[in-house]
Amino acid sequence: MLNYLLQRFWQACLVLIAVSILSFVLIYLSGDPIAALIPLNARQEDIDNIRRAYNLDQPLITQYWLFLGKALQGDMGESFRYRTDALRLVLGRLPNTMLLAGASLLLSSIIAFPLGIWAARSKFSPSRWHLLDNFISTGSLLLLSLPSFWLGVLLILVFAGALRWLPASGAGTFQQLILPTITVSAFSTGLLVRLIRRSVYDTFKQQFVVVARSKGLAEQWVAWRHVLPNAIIPVITVMGLQFGALLGGSVVVETVFAWPGVGWLMIQAVESRDLPIIRAAVLILSLFIVLINLGVDVLYTILDPRIKLGKA
Repeated sequence: MLNYLLQRFWQACLVLIAVSILSFVLIYLSGDPIAALIPLNARQEDIDNIRRAYNLDQPLITQYWLFLGKALQGDMGESFRYRTDALRLVLGRLPNTMLLAGASLLLSSIIAFPLGIWAARSKFSPSRWHLLDNFISTGSLLLLSLPSFWLGVLLILVFAGALRWLPASGAGTFQQLILPTITVSAFSTGLLVRLIRRSVYDTFKQQFVVVARSKGLAEQWVAWRHVLPNAIIPVITVMGLQFGALLGGSVVVETVFAWPGVGWLMIQAVESRDLPIIRAAVLILSLFIVLINLGVDVLYTILDPRIKLGKA
């Protein structure tokens, strides 16, 4: 276990270095970042002073080494727009993003597990129950196909505009969390339903399930006690990946609902070319995704003792 954790630690370091390089270089493709810091009638002397103040007059490789050295000390630089520590701004918004991602994944799990299991069980039931599998499969495919920004706008028009049941934006109350959570969880719900259905269906055909049924065990007991623990390994993998994707992929939804998370902060930073915030947000989200993947790997050994980390 220790050797495996050390190996994953070095892999995580390499991933973060690669992400830092990409985030540092690609942002310059949008244009000169100094353009967002100067007024239209600025003198060349003032422009040169601003470049020197932010080390933007140095070669790109020198700027990266300066950035990397400060980042290792927890200094991501000062925000161009807010004139304060960029890392502190990102960490201040991170709890809202994690709350939205966690609530969305929880809602997806609550819906997907029963539906996926029912759909898989209906394949082994009389033909009249096959309609349930077709209905659940079609519904999950529909959720996978819905664009999140379109769904978010539709929910705002219906529940916040026409019915006035829920607020359309903001954060801080449970009511303000409902619409963004439903929007973000739609894709994950469809994905998990299809994955659980496939995994449970394959497990139902295993020999140990046939033996359990031959002992006269109730179908519910067979499904939840014997089938689900053996079918959950690939589901846990996808859930871990989905949580990481929700952390970094809720940018559009946070913008639609004015949810004060890291995604909305990144959109504002991109519009104003606020390099320190963009770099800090990308690195922090990448770090959390790496840690989530490591946690999923360690969780394997708890769910299935046959899996030994670090061994072939």
